[in-house]
Amino acid sequence: MEDHLPQRVRVERRAVSEEESRRANGPDWDRYADEYQATHGGFLGDTGFVWGPEGLTEDEAGVLGDVAGREVLEVGSGAGQCSRWVRVRGGTSYGLDLSARQLQHSRRIDEQTGIAVPSVRGTATALPYADATFDVVFCSFGALQFIADLDVAVAEVARVLRPGGRFAFSITHPTRWSFPDDPSDAGLTATSSYWDRTPYVEVDDETGLVAYVEHHRTLGDWVGLLSGHGFRIVSLLEPEWPEDHDRVWGGWSRVRGRLIPGTALFAADLDR
Repeated sequence: MEDHLPQRVRVERRAVSEEESRRANGPDWDRYADEYQATHGGFLGDTGFVWGPEGLTEDEAGVLGDVAGREVLEVGSGAGQCSRWVRVRGGTSYGLDLSARQLQHSRRIDEQTGIAVPSVRGTATALPYADATFDVVFCSFGALQFIADLDVAVAEVARVLRPGGRFAFSITHPTRWSFPDDPSDAGLTATSSYWDRTPYVEVDDETGLVAYVEHHRTLGDWVGLLSGHGFRIVSLLEPEWPEDHDRVWGGWSRVRGRLIPGTALFAADLDR
């Protein structure tokens, strides 16, 4: 979960539909975008590519391969930092995000850097692109955790990828679901079941409306989803917390990161 719990919310664990998830998370990111970019923009870099709070970069991970001359889609692109990294290295990248405010930040950085990433507002469950359009689709801590109909989203990625294309994405490491979203020592004691897939839901006490939703899948769920849509997993990285890294980002910190993984980074090829 992110570090933006509203003041007047109650937390629930219950089933939530794709429509309800989307209706909550789009406006939530619109509200949070300014704070997010002000707090984390420097760490991300306007043309940087960071896979997670540990600071692992794509230059270090290399899971996308050589992007020069490739058509690349970033799902959950936010302000487009990672997509600009692709363009600097010779790829043709495009962004998609549910948050209009995040896309406004993307246009702002386009103008500041002179490196424009064509981006659209949309959802990962209905990608507005033709079949076999892209060589690479990636998502750096973006849309995937906020989607109820993940099977549909993975099918959409497979549809827009060319045969042999690469799908790479980072998510909160599924083992973190068992622990409180707390960067202190209190976040090291498991309080719920790893196998409980009931979504985390924040409800606005004033309106009674769902304000934020996050969905959980186990590592086995992810393997099954990818395999079921024709993907062959080529790597699963679990970055360790760097000794000299003092940043606290929501529930991520050195206290927790030196003992339990916080990020899972998958890379899979479309095996057709």
